[in-house]
Amino acid sequence: MFDLSTELVLLLAIAAFGAGFIDSIAGGGGLITVPALMLAGFSPVEALGTNKLQGLFGTGSATIAYASKGHVDLGKQLPSAFLSVVGSVAGALLATVLPGDLLRLALPFMLIAIALYFALKPNMNDIDRAERLSPLLLGLLIVPAIGFYDGLFGPGAGSFFMLAFVSLAGYGVLKATAHTKLLNFASNLGGFGAFAAAGVISWKIGLMMGLCQFLGARAGAGLAMRIGARLIKPLLVLTCIALAVKLLADPTHPLRLLIGV
Repeated sequence: MFDLSTELVLLLAIAAFGAGFIDSIAGGGGLITVPALMLAGFSPVEALGTNKLQGLFGTGSATIAYASKGHVDLGKQLPSAFLSVVGSVAGALLATVLPGDLLRLALPFMLIAIALYFALKPNMNDIDRAERLSPLLLGLLIVPAIGFYDGLFGPGAGSFFMLAFVSLAGYGVLKATAHTKLLNFASNLGGFGAFAAAGVISWKIGLMMGLCQFLGARAGAGLAMRIGARLIKPLLVLTCIALAVKLLADPTHPLRLLIGV
């Protein structure tokens, strides 16, 4: 592992705090931390592995914050969390043998669709609505599928969990956000295990960033619980759009290669 300057370490610390803050409210923290790690000189696979380690602290902190205020029952979510881990491990293992171009091609448009759903759907607030899918089916079918995606590719997994809880479980925005965090923590845990086994994690930097993620997530979750949907909804929309733009701006994105831009 190469030595980092004090300035780069400070940059990574600030990036981790900001990512934890945003991720605890709307997801998408990796939009900040992965580019920051690559800017610091980490290879793409090291950046992804180290990002999973530090991301555990952010999602874990947000999970504790929401649960401590009664917004989620962690005990009832444990079976779904286990399936999220299983899905993530399977996705991470398959990521080593399957091409990801088709997924990379579709993802920006999926994120834009999520942003439009939350931006345009009327009465999007913290009030629960009728469920379209039972908690059992949601846990058995949807949760492991999103966990699988998180292990296979990753960006936007929290937004997909949010969409499932709002559109299928009928949860209000704040309740959906709270329930998303444990499942996102679980899918991060599965991906982290796969990257750790491959030996591509920078432990010192990951743990330092993890502490900053923990503090940022604590602050973000507290703000989200005070303001609710009025904060979560616009931040979720902006995060999805920003992530879609970032993916499309990548010179190696399949769409750009397809149309020759």
